[in-house]
Amino acid sequence: MISHPSRHCTVELQALPSRIGQVRRIVSAQLRYWHLDSLIDRAALGVTELLTNVHLHARPDKTCTVEIELLLDRVTVSVRDHDPRLPVVDAADPLATTGRGLAMVAALSESWGARPDGASGKVVWFTLPRPAPSPAAVARPARRLVEDVPAGAFADIGAAVEAVAPQPAPARSAVAG
Repeated sequence: MISHPSRHCTVELQALPSRIGQVRRIVSAQLRYWHLDSLIDRAALGVTELLTNVHLHARPDKTCTVEIELLLDRVTVSVRDHDPRLPVVDAADPLATTGRGLAMVAALSESWGARPDGASGKVVWFTLPRPAPSPAAVARPARRLVEDVPAGAFADIGAAVEAVAPQPAPARSAVAG
């Protein structure tokens, strides 16, 4: 299920490798909709790491919910699962090929954390600072769908149409002589 209120997006899924790419595309599309394209790469990487952790570590199942929330000064991305065990950040070997996901989330985000969610679950989240609008976007007036037309602009439109419209051919007599 996907819901898209104006400042909130929720996706429920099974954290399987085949679904992670789909969620990345959903997160990217939502950030584009909010005109926050500059956050797409970091948000997509962060949600990939959190979903990979659910896939690798969550028990009893891989069901989870991804939420994206747009606030005034930040975007929060969270993943809720049904495993009450909170994640532990390991001091991974720099050459290791696994075990660095949460360290990457910490590095790419403004803040991150994990909290229990009821008796049998948890939420792992991270925030990204919302970029300030560009000066061009602030200075640019809103686009109008209909432009104002000065009064009387269409006063002579009938004469102009008649002047350029093709004239009908003269009628022919059907009487044979």
